[in-house]
Amino acid sequence: MSQPTKRRVSQAKSKLKSHTAFRMNVLFFSIFILFSMLILRLGYLQIVKGEDYSRLLARTEEVPVNTSVPRGRIFDSEGRVLVDNDPVSAITYTAMQTTKRKDMLETARELAKLIEKDDKRVTDRDKRDFYIMLNTEEATAKVTDEEREAIGNEDITEKEKQRKIDALIREKITDEELASLTAEDIETLAIFREMTSGYALSPQIIKNEGVTPEEFARVSERLTDPKLKGVNTITDWKRVKLSDLTILGSTTTPEQGIPSDKLEYYLSRDYSRNDRVGTSFLELQYEDVLQGQKSVVKNITDGRGRVIDTVPSAEGKPGKDLMLTIDSELHSSLEGIVEKHLMELKSGPNSQLVKDAYLVMMNPRTGEVLSMLGKRIDRDENGKLVIQDHSYAAVTAAYAVGSSVKGATLLTGYAQDAVSMNQVLIDEPLVIKGTLPKRSIFNQTVFNRIPMSDLRAIEQSSNVYMFKIALEIANETYAYNEPINISSGSFDIMRNSFAQFGLGVKTGIDLPFEGTGFKGATNDGSMLLNFAIGQFDTYTPLQLAQYVSTIANGGYRMQPHLVKEIRGASTDGQNLGPVETAIEPKILNRISNPQAEIDHLKKGMRNVYIGNHGSARTYFHDTEYTAAGKTGTAEVQFFDDKTSSFFGKHSITTTHVGFAPYDNPEVAYSVMIPYITTNTKVIPPTSNRIARDALDKYFELREKRSDESPSVIKSPYSDEVIEEGEEEPIEIENE
Repeated sequence: MSQPTKRRVSQAKSKLKSHTAFRMNVLFFSIFILFSMLILRLGYLQIVKGEDYSRLLARTEEVPVNTSVPRGRIFDSEGRVLVDNDPVSAITYTAMQTTKRKDMLETARELAKLIEKDDKRVTDRDKRDFYIMLNTEEATAKVTDEEREAIGNEDITEKEKQRKIDALIREKITDEELASLTAEDIETLAIFREMTSGYALSPQIIKNEGVTPEEFARVSERLTDPKLKGVNTITDWKRVKLSDLTILGSTTTPEQGIPSDKLEYYLSRDYSRNDRVGTSFLELQYEDVLQGQKSVVKNITDGRGRVIDTVPSAEGKPGKDLMLTIDSELHSSLEGIVEKHLMELKSGPNSQLVKDAYLVMMNPRTGEVLSMLGKRIDRDENGKLVIQDHSYAAVTAAYAVGSSVKGATLLTGYAQDAVSMNQVLIDEPLVIKGTLPKRSIFNQTVFNRIPMSDLRAIEQSSNVYMFKIALEIANETYAYNEPINISSGSFDIMRNSFAQFGLGVKTGIDLPFEGTGFKGATNDGSMLLNFAIGQFDTYTPLQLAQYVSTIANGGYRMQPHLVKEIRGASTDGQNLGPVETAIEPKILNRISNPQAEIDHLKKGMRNVYIGNHGSARTYFHDTEYTAAGKTGTAEVQFFDDKTSSFFGKHSITTTHVGFAPYDNPEVAYSVMIPYITTNTKVIPPTSNRIARDALDKYFELREKRSDESPSVIKSPYSDEVIEEGEEEPIEIENE
């Protein structure tokens, strides 16, 4: 080989070695980059996202399971049961995530041999779907190729197309074909539809009403039978109310489950579709307290991810109990008083519009509601007069209340420098151009002028004194038969002041659906004068009670509450559970008046009961206890029922507010009777009588109540028993 040839070979080998080294370097560098990325990714997953994925894993492995734990009970302030749970035998079915519908159907057929299941919940669509499942090929063939092609050509999603085809198949199932389903088929269907009504791993109640001991035993004996896989026998609980007090609220039954409008809300909080949930008032307000804690199980899966077993991870716990501020004995006694007077009123003359009466009692120092009741007269199926509980309307129904709010008007006048303590104004009919004369009931003569102090204006209920306060707040001077010009800002001043007492705003009570009343629809200047005497805006009975409580306790607006304590569940069924949360008094605000002005007003309210001109002297001058209050009479028009012959006619609503004892108030109260008469000249004093009888009963029973929280569970005070599902749903309206 020549020298040049050797040189070329050597150069070729050198070049090959150089390329190989380069490739190896690139390869090693690429591997280094890939490993670096892998390490960084693992670090990101473990350090940055590790906690998130752990939570995700926990969600997929641990599943809350409805074990039918008892819902929390509700007690009155003395430990008497108001709402309880009755244990009942129940048969349930739990589907696994891998359970197939055909397996569920076979289980349903086997279970139908052991129990009787009514078919009252089976619908026509259920039957059609069941027929299709039993005769799939025959039913599917009912839809022609042309019909399928027509649906397939529509500009809709594949899911919508299939939905239309399924609907078409159902339509083509004839009545004769449905009639071919046997009684055994229908019973199987009734069981099957309950099995499929929930999610996997969530026990569905197949039967919990009327489960006989024989049925319970037959099923229990075969729980290990592979044909009954997923079936179980348990103790379920039914909600039972031992009082007709509507503010206790109500719950759904397992058959009703979660209301459709709140389904997503509850499902996101680990509820099951067939869970009982509160639908109104206390049951709804304290749902998260009363609802028990479900047990949690961990799924054990095989290599393919199929669930092969479940292991308990956390035990279920019953719901917490509520102890209310209401004393059943006092409340029941007050119910009797209101019912007696309401029936007497209805049997008297001019009572065509009378149907409701309200009474609210609360502790002005703590905000505890001692009794909150409403009663409504109705007729049963035989036309007989009956009285029903209407207590929820004490927080939703609002009416013009009349002179009961003059205390707020006077204190507003002090705060706005429109009047001073002991100032004398002339009570005289006011003649404003374009309106009827505005006057006090006791002074009807146009040119009669009566000097009137602020205290006597409260005692005798002078309208004109309050009119003149309103005019002064509006910086308007009254002149006989001349118009007045009042700006909307004057309404704002008075409404803002009234709101400090709880009038026209939410009281903050622990109930849903609270109403605030309605503001008058016009800012006509003369309406400000009506506002000052409670004849323009409307208020609820509870707002009146909060208002008078604010005066009674020295100017502090206390938040009213019905729940006194939240307790753990009883461990022995005899003693109350431990106190977990005690509801403390909450001050919402203090009115702007100094104590001297509040005390001065209270003297006037005391004179309402004992003064020579007192509007309630006849009913309170001889009490063994000291008390103070204010009466109210509002002229109103009846617009509640368009079909009534009295629609648009004038009527009267009467009210009464007060507190006792005078020097150290421990109870404040409001009474309201809408549309008490159709004769506006003769007004029954029923509100005053109810207030007196109720206060007498309060002091009569006061010594029986203990200041200490009870520890022992006591029997219900009444014989009332309302089973779960028996109540008619209440439609809440601000009346």
